[in-house]
Amino acid sequence: MEPIQKSLKKWMRDNKQFQQRMNHMKEEVMQSGEVKKLMQEHESLNEEAIEKQLIKLYEYRTQSKNCEKCPTREECINILPGYVPRLEVEGADVKLVYDKCRRQRKHEQQEEQKSLVRSLHMPREILEASLERMDLQDPERGSAVERTVQYIEGLNDELPSKGLYFHGPFGVGKTYFLGAIANELSAKNIPSMLIYMPEFVREIKASIKDDSMSEKIEAFKETPVLMLDDIGAESQSAWFRDEVLGSILHYRMMERLPVFFTSNYTLNELEKVLMTSNRGEVEQVKAKRITERIRQLSEGVLVNGKNRRG
Repeated sequence: MEPIQKSLKKWMRDNKQFQQRMNHMKEEVMQSGEVKKLMQEHESLNEEAIEKQLIKLYEYRTQSKNCEKCPTREECINILPGYVPRLEVEGADVKLVYDKCRRQRKHEQQEEQKSLVRSLHMPREILEASLERMDLQDPERGSAVERTVQYIEGLNDELPSKGLYFHGPFGVGKTYFLGAIANELSAKNIPSMLIYMPEFVREIKASIKDDSMSEKIEAFKETPVLMLDDIGAESQSAWFRDEVLGSILHYRMMERLPVFFTSNYTLNELEKVLMTSNRGEVEQVKAKRITERIRQLSEGVLVNGKNRRG
């Protein structure tokens, strides 16, 4: 009999503690200004109805409603992190509904905007570039920064008619301009694709083996905004220049889809670079055709300043 007596005493003790907790919970809920207001607005919610839904109302009472109890989105105290509770009343029944909090909505919006900027072998620093983080102290960059700001301020929710061709010495931050513009475009829900040209050439060559070249070229043709970083730095064949790059630029010129570029060369210098293939073949007319398409697709912007790589 002794084990049964011990079990009975334990149950009574635990039951008493449980009842005390329930009474404390009820008192806290009934004293809550939120619940008092709810009872005033809904006559069907009397004390008996409240008591039947005590745990639900206590859950609502103890959670953060407007991120006021949460230091950050990642440290959300709520049962569903990133979501805030809301009460819906139907007769004497109370429903607990969860909506996204302001921080969660902002986070999802930022993630969605990031997804609009696709990249092929671009560093994280460029993908996170912004006008706010751009160095405005270097006087030699002033005209390039001013032109970029003018361009961004002139954007609306539609595609721009032309891109920009940033050219200048090594390491002055030309690629950063592309990243900043890409992120400004994403804020307007305009997708873009950033491509580092030497890797682009290797990507196309590799795609011949898995028969995905046509699919990739079509993607580069049709993306709303295309950004080609470091054009002229790649080791080009006549085939890549004419059949790949030329085809992409021609399509985008005909469809009036903008292209942005960075290069260490002016357009006249780039023409000379494109004129000679990696086999030593010189084809002036075909090179000129490429640079003329670049002129149709973009506006030249000189970027000067100190070398930021060293």
